[in-house]
Amino acid sequence: MFLDGYANQVLTGTIETIKLAFFSLLVAFVLGLLAAAGKLFGNWFFRVWAQVYTTVIRSIPDLVLMLLVFFGIQQLLNAFTDAIQIDQIDLDPFVTGILTIGFIYGAYFAETFRGAFLAVPKGQLEAGKAYGLTKYQIFMRILFPQMMRFALPGIGNNWLIVLKATALVSIIGLADIVLVSQQAGRATGKMFFFILVAGVIYLILTTLSNLVLWWLEKKYSAGVREAKL
Repeated sequence: MFLDGYANQVLTGTIETIKLAFFSLLVAFVLGLLAAAGKLFGNWFFRVWAQVYTTVIRSIPDLVLMLLVFFGIQQLLNAFTDAIQIDQIDLDPFVTGILTIGFIYGAYFAETFRGAFLAVPKGQLEAGKAYGLTKYQIFMRILFPQMMRFALPGIGNNWLIVLKATALVSIIGLADIVLVSQQAGRATGKMFFFILVAGVIYLILTTLSNLVLWWLEKKYSAGVREAKL
């Protein structure tokens, strides 16, 4: 029997991993954009907040941060429910995984976006002002499209890291591809085989991601001459 009868569980775990990575990417993208904008365009409060956020998050291992966030939020919820005398609220591993991974990698996206923003020539922004464009129009029509072209290589790297980091959520009980593979391996006595299956699935997902990223780079580089060595 294919995968010793665990094919459906492996497929479900793979879908869970893809959803977790995608929604974590959205959270990280938004937080990274806000932190980068805070560093470059914000007042002193937002600059300090963004600097502290990126420095602290990038200095602590991801696994430690995930455990801190998961158990820290759970303890706060327990204290809150005890204070108002209601039943305990248990965290959903999927939502917690999204928020934790997004929060962690938002710091890395922030540095990617900051460098991309700085790479856009200031003269083009001044030209937009001279034409009477609003700040929003300058951002959407001039700054953001060009920033994305410079940021895409970094975004691609961060996405691949986020995708692989989803393996960490198995420690908080989410039935992703890693946890499902471990359970199948213990049940069948074929731990190496099922962990290898998980590795192959991650390889397939990263390969498909690289193809999509290559297409996006071509799209955002339209009209830009490539440098020749």
